[in-house]
Parts: sequence; C-alpha cells; structure tokens
Amino acid sequence: MIKREAEKRLISLSKQFKAVALVGPRQSGKTTLARHVFRNLSYVNLENPDSRRFAIDDPRGFLAQYSNGAIIDEAQRVPEIFSYIQQVLDEVNTPGRFIITGSNNFLLQENISQSLAGRIAYLYLLPFSISEISDISEMDLYHLMIKGFYPAIYDQPVDPYTWQTNYIRTYIGRDVRQIKNISDLNVFDRFVKLCAGRTGQLLNMNSLAIETGVDNKTIASWIGILESSFIIFRLQPHYKNFNKRIVKMPKIYFYDTGLVCNLLGIHTIEQLKLHPLAGSMFENFIISDFLKRSYNLGINQNFYFWRDNTGHEVDLIIEKPEGLIPVEIKAGKTITPEYFKGLHFWQKISGLKQGKILYAGEIEQKRSDGIEISGWKYLLNADLGY
Repeated sequence: MIKREAEKRLISLSKQFKAVALVGPRQSGKTTLARHVFRNLSYVNLENPDSRRFAIDDPRGFLAQYSNGAIIDEAQRVPEIFSYIQQVLDEVNTPGRFIITGSNNFLLQENISQSLAGRIAYLYLLPFSISEISDISEMDLYHLMIKGFYPAIYDQPVDPYTWQTNYIRTYIGRDVRQIKNISDLNVFDRFVKLCAGRTGQLLNMNSLAIETGVDNKTIASWIGILESSFIIFRLQPHYKNFNKRIVKMPKIYFYDTGLVCNLLGIHTIEQLKLHPLAGSMFENFIISDFLKRSYNLGINQNFYFWRDNTGHEVDLIIEKPEGLIPVEIKAGKTITPEYFKGLHFWQKISGLKQGKILYAGEIEQKRSDGIEISGWKYLLNADLGY
C-alpha cells in the first residue's frame, strides 16, 4: 500500500470526533486507507445488497452488530441509517466510533447536515498527489498526465486507458443514476466530453447548453453532479481585486488529468504534446495537485484565478494569512519573457513584489523582481509547494 498523506489527518480527526466522514471519488483509496488505519473496527459495505437490505429493514439491529464501532462504506446508499447513527453517537463519548465513507458528496452532506452535525468531521480523499508516488521523479511528465493518479492504476497490472474507459462507463451508467434520474445517458456522456474540452477555460453554461442540446438549468444541474461525485471542480475568480473590470465566471478543471485525456481520446505522449489543450492540461495537472495536497493536510483551499476583461491574467492566486501569492503555470520547458507578463502586471497594480512561476522544465531561479521560478517537480515538496 502506498502511504497516503491524509493518514495523519484522518487519525487526528478520529481522536477528536465521534465519527469521521472520509469522502472522495470512487477508487480513490478511501476503503483501503480506512481499513489500514482502523484495523480494530469492523467493516461493512452498503454496496453489498444483503448488508444494504439489512440496514434498510432493521437499522437498529444492523447497528447493534457494531457496538464497538465500524467502518461503514458507501453510507449514502442507505440515507435512513444516519438518524440511527446519531442516536448511537449521542449515547457514547468515545471518539472515532464510526468511519463513514462515501463517493457522493451531495447525498452524504445532505444526510450528515440533517443528522450528524457537530458529531462528525470531514476529510476528502482524492486520487494520489504527486508527492505520494515514490518513483514519480523518473516519470515523463506527459506520460504521468495521461496515466492519471487513481490508485488502481499503480496497484494493479492494468492498462490506464482501459481502466479509465471502464471507470467513466461505470460512473455514468451507475453513479449518475444514483444522484439524478437522467433519461438519456448518451446526452450526459456527450456533456462530460464537452466539459473535458473546456478544461482550464471559463465555464460558459450557455455555450455548453447549446452544444449539448439541453437548457441552462439542466447544465447547471449536471455540473453539480460532476462536482458532487468528484469529477470536476470550479476555480473561482478572485474578487478582492485591484481592478474593477474583472472576469467573474469560474474556470472548470478535472480532479484527474488521466480522465481528461481519456475523454478527449488522447492515448499517447505525442498526441498530448500536439493537442491544443496541452497547456490547459498542464495547468489542470498543477492546480489539482495543490488542491489534493491541501485536502490531505486539512488546509483551507483558498485558491483562485484572476483575469480582467482586457486579457491580463494570473493562473492561480493563493490566499494566505500573510498575503496573496500569484502563480503562473507554463507548459513550456524553456523560460521566455512571455512567462513574466501576467505577474509583472499583477505586481504593477497590486504593489506586491512576489510571485511564482511553475513550468514544465527543471531550472530553479530567484529573480530580483521577487519572482521565483520552479519546475513541476517542485511539487514533490510536502509543504504544498508554495
């Protein structure tokens, strides 16, 4: 088992709260991590029809089996169980009584907020971060982006493209139907592929609606589905700005670049290098890793981008207590003057003399204008890389 950065945070939360919800996409390693950390707890998976039927028909009898606590996998499959878990937790003072895992954030949050508020802590577990893969420094960047970061691809002798194809097919055929009864899954499949083609771009729902052939309300609902099942996330624009004329639409990114490559039909390194979205994919690669590591360490995700309506842009703004850190992300391997334009403009309007450039090369530089340049392997650092 590859050691997960989130393990330390999971143990810490289990000592403070009666229950912990370990949430993330399917196949992100939630069950493996929970069973590894909490070997003393019984385990039950509510995907199992017999266990699920028992929990639905007799929730008190079901929970009575686990008087010393349990790991309850895919708990959102039995929403009724949360009220009964509440009763059990109110009768005990033991921390770490239940570890509840789930792959549907919307359904879990809905039930937890109704029944377990104040009794449970949240921890998100996403696919591997860069620093969790031991031999990553020897991997080709483009190969890594195509392979993606789902644990199964690293733990099993499986072709990444085949695994991803089946993952997407299962997700659309089964998980989407659990969230919302979509009559035409072929249309939803086309919608997901259109989202992949907009990786790193502004989320224009009207444009998506026209190309998908549905209305804007449906697109908004479907975006929510992809978010709640940890396929995509939105990067919001930074509103505390130094220029009133800013873009206010969010950008769309995927949690895993391997899934994006699969959806776009990218099989090889050569295809990715020549693809029009290669730069956006590298941007996605970097930003998603910042997000994963912040979740692993339990740090607030204060990540944004900044763009004004004249085209000036900073790819990533990190909001920290000591100030804003602007980060430019460049897919090229050669440092050029073009890399500095966004940061220099930001410095001019903000008065702040700092900034970071992350690019696909390897040279490290510290410039006199306060800008630091690092290659993508800088993210191997365990301190979030900024």
